[in-house]
Amino acid sequence: MTAFATSLLAWFDRHGRHDLPWQHPRDAYRVWLSEIMLQQTQVSTVIPYFQRFLARLPTLGDLAAADEDVVLALWSGLGYYRRARFLHRAAQLCAERHDGELPRDFDALAALPGIGRSTAGAILAQAYQLRFPILDGNVKRVLTRYHGIVGHPGEREVEKQLWLRADEHTPAKRTADYTQAIMDLGATVCVRTRPLCDTCPMRKTCVAHRDHLTAQLPTPKPAKAIPTRSTIMLVLRDATQRVLLQRRGAHGVWAGLWSLPEADDTDGAWREAQARARIDDALALTPFVHVFSHYRLQIQPLLFEGAAPRQAIADNDNQRWCAESELPSLGLPAPVRSLLLALPQSSEEPL
Repeated sequence: MTAFATSLLAWFDRHGRHDLPWQHPRDAYRVWLSEIMLQQTQVSTVIPYFQRFLARLPTLGDLAAADEDVVLALWSGLGYYRRARFLHRAAQLCAERHDGELPRDFDALAALPGIGRSTAGAILAQAYQLRFPILDGNVKRVLTRYHGIVGHPGEREVEKQLWLRADEHTPAKRTADYTQAIMDLGATVCVRTRPLCDTCPMRKTCVAHRDHLTAQLPTPKPAKAIPTRSTIMLVLRDATQRVLLQRRGAHGVWAGLWSLPEADDTDGAWREAQARARIDDALALTPFVHVFSHYRLQIQPLLFEGAAPRQAIADNDNQRWCAESELPSLGLPAPVRSLLLALPQSSEEPL
């Protein structure tokens, strides 16, 4: 066991996180679910989603048998919905090919949708106590600073170095604890800004601390301007307060989720609305911005109050008139859910 692993495990025994819900019990399904939820999401945010998800779908078999709408509804608000669809599909493949269990073989596990090298390693290490390294965002930051590795961690050569270091430090014993420990160190001490170096067990041998480079490492990704796009969301609400929803296509942002009809401009919005219902005035609600990883979306909601559904537009797998009480059971993008739950009871100024 390297000195790095020895020091880290000693720190973990005293200061690590031992009461996370996926640690009790630390079985493969719970570890897998937590790993997927924790991708690009903080622990404090994930915990209530994790608990709610398990309450509804407590086993891998339950997940495999669930309807996609149920899975997406439980995921709604976590974002990056492709993770949820991959999770669902991977569970179905486990039911079909692996006797309803996550495989212990690394190649078979990493071949499942949404499970890459690091996630597979985390599952095998934490659930099965097998010696596999991990390299999530927290681990990259710890190892980059500790070894003074310059270059953006997303670059192939830099990532190759990090994998070598990750493998070097992963011990054959207490692998599950070590895996949790290095993630905990990155999440609570070796944080992105203002790391708590004075409390770090690695400070005496850390290159970044020694050379005063903690603010420079990891090397940031080259800046790239984020474009802004705009859309008009149509809120068609009938006399019984139902709202028209439509399912988005299989590709692109919010793929497969229920959302609102959209248009590029006001004329298009009226045409889209009139094709679906008989309408009178449109009410411009407060515009807002939703930020994705690769662009900003400027959203202008238009409320068509008292819309009368056209008989030719019947509820189907891709379109439905939905009461507010039904919203919790549907997979909705978080900004759309917030918009619908905050709809005014009375009209604003008509266009």
